[in-house]
Amino acid sequence: MAATQTPTMLKLGDEQLAITHPDKLLWPDMGITKLDYVQKLAALAPYLLPHAENRYLTTIRWPEGIGGISFYQKNCPKPVPPYVRTAMGGTINYVVLDSLPTLLWLGSLYSLEFHVSCESLSDPLPDRWILDIDPSLEVEPRIMEAASAVSDLLATLGLDAVPKTSGATGVQVVMPIERGPTYDDLRAFGKFVSEYLAAKFPRMFTVERLKKNRGTLIYLDYLQYYPGRTLAAPYTPRARPGAPVSTPLTWEEVRRDPKPADYHLLNIEERLRQRGDLISRLPKQRLDRVLQTIASL
Repeated sequence: MAATQTPTMLKLGDEQLAITHPDKLLWPDMGITKLDYVQKLAALAPYLLPHAENRYLTTIRWPEGIGGISFYQKNCPKPVPPYVRTAMGGTINYVVLDSLPTLLWLGSLYSLEFHVSCESLSDPLPDRWILDIDPSLEVEPRIMEAASAVSDLLATLGLDAVPKTSGATGVQVVMPIERGPTYDDLRAFGKFVSEYLAAKFPRMFTVERLKKNRGTLIYLDYLQYYPGRTLAAPYTPRARPGAPVSTPLTWEEVRRDPKPADYHLLNIEERLRQRGDLISRLPKQRLDRVLQTIASL
């Protein structure tokens, strides 16, 4: 059946947003249409926006849904609605993702993924540390065991963090931190964590940058941590079969060995009603003593 050509109009306070081709299937395997997707974004907004507002934003757009072509976008698309704010970062005019209308407008442009920086547009110092646990295998049965190993090491350092599915195949460990350490400081911390774990568990982890040299080992990617670099935001959908959502977990859940595909656009709302945002509930961690100890080694 051909997609409906008549736009659906959404009222967003004093603004209106036209959803063209509302029946177009974006995730055909899940039956999720463009209108469904925009409505799901509205439900995700209270959780996604606090992690995205006032940060450098990269979106990935899939105009024909997940089976079609895609492209990354940093510069604000045109024309720009009056309710969308932008901010310059170098030569790039970024969208400031700080409101429900802006989020839904981006969704209406087939932005199926939202990637954000660890620092804000107004402060060069990051407020979170992230370690990307990236499997070499498309299906990695040890991925949650790997995340637990990171948790155990952090605990010995007196630190806590929140694991989240990347929404793809991996897991990211997210630690909200008190501002102060620089990106260089935090990359050194990530290097220490990664190299320690790779030495302790040589049959599980690697810090080898070249994928062809990793074999079946799980890559601890601390090198992604740079100013302006963007990573999958908490609660962003991902343009993959199954409509997965990057979802924070408890460590108890990690020990039960869930699959990243367990969390998706069709069930995420119920989970968020029950769990809320796990990352916002974790106190900001202080890293000054740990960084001083590492620097002295």
